[in-house]
Amino acid sequence: MKKLVLTALATAGVAFAVKKLQESKAEQALWAEATDQLPEN
Repeated sequence: MKKLVLTALATAGVAFAVKKLQESKAEQALWAEATDQLPEN
């Protein structure tokens, strides 16, 4: 039973970390787009 609980906690931890990583990348992409230099014409 302990192994099942530990596996579930580990899986939840990994899912949480992946979600945070994706959110961070999306935030970085948004800031990169917002602060992009305008092309000189």
